[in-house]
Amino acid sequence: MNRSITTLFMLESLDGKISSGDSDNLDADKDWCRINGVKEGLQQYYDIEQTTDLFSINTGRVMAKIGLNEKKEEPKKTPCSFIIIDNKPHLNENGIDYLCKWCKNLYLVTTNKDHIVHKIKDNYENLKILEYDKLDLSLLLQDLFEKYNINSLIIQSGGNLNGLFLRENLIDYVNIIIAPLLVGGKNTSTLIDGESIKYVEELDKLKALELLECNKLNNSYIQLKYKVVK
Repeated sequence: MNRSITTLFMLESLDGKISSGDSDNLDADKDWCRINGVKEGLQQYYDIEQTTDLFSINTGRVMAKIGLNEKKEEPKKTPCSFIIIDNKPHLNENGIDYLCKWCKNLYLVTTNKDHIVHKIKDNYENLKILEYDKLDLSLLLQDLFEKYNINSLIIQSGGNLNGLFLRENLIDYVNIIIAPLLVGGKNTSTLIDGESIKYVEELDKLKALELLECNKLNNSYIQLKYKVVK
């Protein structure tokens, strides 16, 4: 396989939600630590996260949502490297500066030729820019593997991007931490969002899973590990 191997690693509620609601002001990381019966076991997710791959793919929208554009404090350096897809852009100069100080290497992926990152790229030795005319996840994973020797990574993005990875058959493994929580809301982002299939002929876009592990964690949390059946 001439691309990076991927694992979808996410925290979700029992009903599959990865956020608290449909507003950017709501976020699982910021909100669920305030809920009795959920906050007590939440640290387990972050502890398990530290044992996963050292390369993580996410979006500028998620980074902006958790407040990186406004952060002023000096971050504690992490050995992890981040691959951030940001087209709009959602990240501003402060957000990029924070990420470069926070992670080992920042791989910023964009289709926006006017992205602010082009103006400040020379300020950071650990900043790599991957620019494309249009987003091609298969090509991105191939470039990360062939040009940067990234053999494997975890996917921690929003439901829409997760949906693109699914439809393009680019998820190899799944590692999910289920919080003892029901969120609800038809517009609240789930583990996999994006376009629904409409025809029986599209059933090949659904992916069966082979269970590898089922771990009962503390405080009613559960960890599920799967291999995607190709």
